[in-house]
Amino acid sequence: MKETILIIDDEANIRFSLAGILEDEGFDTVGAASGEEGLEMVRKEPPDLVFLDIWMPGIDGMDTLKRLKESYPYLPVVMMSGHGTIETAVKATKMGAYDFIEKPLSLEKILVTVANALAMSRLREENRALKCLAAKDHVLVGDSHAMKSLWRELLLIAASDAPVLINGESGAGKELTARLIHMNSPRRVNPFVVVNCAGVPDELMESELFGHEKGAFPGATARKKGKVDLAGGGTLLLERIETLSLRSQAKLIRLLREQSFERVGGGRRLEADLRVVATASRSLEIESREGRFLDDLYSALNVVSLAVPPLRERPEDVGLLAEHFVSLYSSQEGKERKQLSPEVTARLQGYQWHGNVRELKNIVERLVIMTPGGVIGVEQLPLFLREGAGDPKEAPPLGTIPLREARERFQREYLIRALEECGWDVSRAAVLLEVERSVLFRRIKGYGIEVASQEDQ
Repeated sequence: MKETILIIDDEANIRFSLAGILEDEGFDTVGAASGEEGLEMVRKEPPDLVFLDIWMPGIDGMDTLKRLKESYPYLPVVMMSGHGTIETAVKATKMGAYDFIEKPLSLEKILVTVANALAMSRLREENRALKCLAAKDHVLVGDSHAMKSLWRELLLIAASDAPVLINGESGAGKELTARLIHMNSPRRVNPFVVVNCAGVPDELMESELFGHEKGAFPGATARKKGKVDLAGGGTLLLERIETLSLRSQAKLIRLLREQSFERVGGGRRLEADLRVVATASRSLEIESREGRFLDDLYSALNVVSLAVPPLRERPEDVGLLAEHFVSLYSSQEGKERKQLSPEVTARLQGYQWHGNVRELKNIVERLVIMTPGGVIGVEQLPLFLREGAGDPKEAPPLGTIPLREARERFQREYLIRALEECGWDVSRAAVLLEVERSVLFRRIKGYGIEVASQEDQ
């Protein structure tokens, strides 16, 4: 489909010559002899780009630009003038014009400006579409009392600017909760930046958070902005904050107290306009009491706290979540929406979900991908979910299943319990189980246990 360009200029020869150039390049053009006429044409059918003369009788170009931007903020507008000044160009740009070109019009300048303006407009539309798609995944699904209560508290917290501490088991949805706080806050138009504290070596954490100056340490060949800088005006999420060293914790205290920081190798304090949200899979109160977490940092973070309930405590939400993920992944895979059989839904609701929502999400994604037909049946479920394997009370009697299958079930549950005791830290679990880390990873993968590299998906 051809893109349409509107030319608003009181000089007929300018409209004619510019239209000819643009139509030769494959665009559709329409013309308007005044600002009033141009505004009316945009109202009836918005074009993809506008060329707008500044000096016109009646509503001049600057006033027309102002009205266009009030009603159509994303419409790219290129200003034209035969006797413009730098001051006029700057003013037009501040009002939202994409560019300013002088008459007589240069063919090369026109074509470059059109190509760049339309490319920017397409990117903006793609970005908005991607945000809408991503927003479908950023919802709290559940009709249980616990989820309704969480949502009410979340909205109250979002309106403030206080630090937030989110507690909950691995995979329960702590990162999603943090994102929703940001998306419903006054800072929602600004960045949401995530730091996985467990994934950054302690010796690099200060640079990761605060950035560094050129020459601060060997290999620092240029200034680098840290996550605090990048989150300016928005929200900084610190995932698994309980894994931070005491040294890194001390650096965060000053950031929270003074809303300022120093880059590594720098001697100047910089202001930090951001909100800090932290997640923890272990109790920071206990960590603080046992000397592994600084009291001052715990107090600074615990101004407002939220607890995300584990999935096993809200089994009534499992069916809703499963249906939500089926719709989401069917759409992403470009397939017709699949259906969960009643038997599959019953199996999902009967399982304990040690990996919480993340585990359910990943299993449903695999079911959508691997099921050839339109209905997901029990035969498509992983081995441990068949015949009530997720709930020991519903497990079949001894002798009714092969020894190999029983052994696999036991080993899977055993690995999950070990991972839970170690906060889903694979390295710690390998030490506990006295096996090589690589061996444990293969077992985890083989049993379909989900261990995310980041705290929550």
